[in-house]
Amino acid sequence: MIVVTGATGNIGRPLTQALADAGQEVTAVSRHTAAVPDGVQHVVADLSEPAGLKPALAGAKALFLLLSGDLHAAGASPADLIGEAADSGVRRVVLLSTQGVATRPFGSTRIAMRALEDSLRESGLEWAILRPGGFASNALWWAESVRTQRLVAAPFGDIGVPLIDPSDIAAVAAACLVDDRHTGGVYELTGPEAITPRQQTEAIAAALGSPVRFHELTRDEARTAMARTLPTELADDTLDILGSPSPDELRISPDVQQVLGRAPHPFATWAARNVAAFR
Repeated sequence: MIVVTGATGNIGRPLTQALADAGQEVTAVSRHTAAVPDGVQHVVADLSEPAGLKPALAGAKALFLLLSGDLHAAGASPADLIGEAADSGVRRVVLLSTQGVATRPFGSTRIAMRALEDSLRESGLEWAILRPGGFASNALWWAESVRTQRLVAAPFGDIGVPLIDPSDIAAVAAACLVDDRHTGGVYELTGPEAITPRQQTEAIAAALGSPVRFHELTRDEARTAMARTLPTELADDTLDILGSPSPDELRISPDVQQVLGRAPHPFATWAARNVAAFR
């Protein structure tokens, strides 16, 4: 049996579906009651309390570990989740980390995530680590303004990074959970090309079949908007990457192709698949 945490989100939902479609026995874990695919067991658990995950881990052979941001708050001990998995007899953990662990290693969030990576490496379990860059699904921040005003407002309109489709992250995670060849792998996951906010707007407009205007925000305007829903440090980090990506953050990684035997999806494919959010 495979346990998927964060099972109702942009990565966990397609991962749960892919594993179920492949005939795997799956337990989906989320904070709240939610619909899951037929045949999938659902467990409500708060990962900020590692012992709460124990019932879901009974009989599990593998765990996909996706941590929400609040697990990096003062006093949090996410490494205890790995200990709980080991104590429950789990053999393999696939950890969703972040590209920033390598490209911007000094922020507190990345330091905490690197420490968790190290805990997993030292746990004695089989493991794989996924380090995605920016998510295509971050464009959902614009969904309301596109629906109501046919408008995208974003900073750095002509600076692009290679955004990764969360369904590609899910596909790589599924492979790592079931295929021994990926044990000990650290995979950097990006899209197939850099794409700017202005180009993302054009892709959303093409998916909708109607024009969408682009308005470029200043950094300060964007920071004010982002700070309503994100911790200040994370908002600043995100703006640093979007406004001045490093060469490593612009690099197109071969790892999706290596694991899946196909190229990662372009942003336009993600936009077409999620067009209902923008209608």
